Amino acid sequence: MPKTQKITTKNADFQRFEVLLTNRNKRYRYGTFLVEGVRSLNKARAEGWIFESFLYSFEGRLSDWAREMLSNVPTEINYALTDALMASLSGKEDTSELMAILKMREDDTDAIIASLSDNPIIALFDRPSNRGNLGTMIRSADALGVEALILTGHAVDLYDPEVVISTMGSFFNLPVIRLSSGEEVDALIEKLRTRYPDISLIGTTAHTDNMIYDADMVHPVMFFIGNETDGLNRRYREICDTYVKIPMVEGSYASSFNVGCAATVMFYEAVRQRNK
Repeated sequence: MPKTQKITTKNADFQRFEVLLTNRNKRYRYGTFLVEGVRSLNKARAEGWIFESFLYSFEGRLSDWAREMLSNVPTEINYALTDALMASLSGKEDTSELMAILKMREDDTDAIIASLSDNPIIALFDRPSNRGNLGTMIRSADALGVEALILTGHAVDLYDPEVVISTMGSFFNLPVIRLSSGEEVDALIEKLRTRYPDISLIGTTAHTDNMIYDADMVHPVMFFIGNETDGLNRRYREICDTYVKIPMVEGSYASSFNVGCAATVMFYEAVRQRNK
């Protein structure tokens, strides 16, 4: 059993827990992030994520599930807190009985490519700026069989608690990597084209006559999805083989979809064509 440390005040350890929730730079300095929720913790465990620590209250009785997690999931050290301290960390209305500090995974493009099937759906999200949109995209991608999601440029933090919670566990099932430079994306695409010579790189825009259902998505496909405000940057616009748009009902006041909704429609269309 790992060592358990009791915390009754907002000491240095507790302040570290707080910065994992609020400070992106500190998260990456420590290489860890804080997670709560039964679905998320169960999925993280099932998918082999590394648990550094558990946090729980010593003032109440833990459920059988929580006790089993504490007994059987390897950690380096666990922390027993007061109810009040747990409540101040929890992002839920009803405080989670168990939280965990997990270690981040490396952004390994070779591992991502090796994990892909013979006919994958892949997505690239360029500079996402909204936590909810990123969470929605991860959840939709997981639900509709997208095998990898690539995040580019300066973007919302993948490990932000709001992103992780909003995916309802899909965060731990979908491979997601972050690439900071266009050169890294170029190298990834070169590797994908080598393995999948018939892969289609499809971008979305309202400024085209090509409807989404006219594009061939039966073969390997990679969707390029732009920033919520600025769309795709020019580098990625030039990479795409073709552009498509989602048709809107004539007379609709809406001129476009929310980016998370648009991505969901695109993923569904690829699945629809393959199942036809």
